[in-house]
Amino acid sequence: MPKQNRGMGQANQASQAANTATEFASETNVAEVRRQNQQSAAQQSSGQATE
Repeated sequence: MPKQNRGMGQANQASQAANTATEFASETNVAEVRRQNQQSAAQQSSGQATE
């Protein structure tokens, strides 16, 4: 039994690490999308073409 519990603890730690990485990636993507949207809005308001 103790070995199984230890294994579950490691699995839980791995799961938490994956969740943390996913959260960080999501936050990073949100920041990048916001930056791109602001840049796009600035270009449109100044009359520059966007591609």
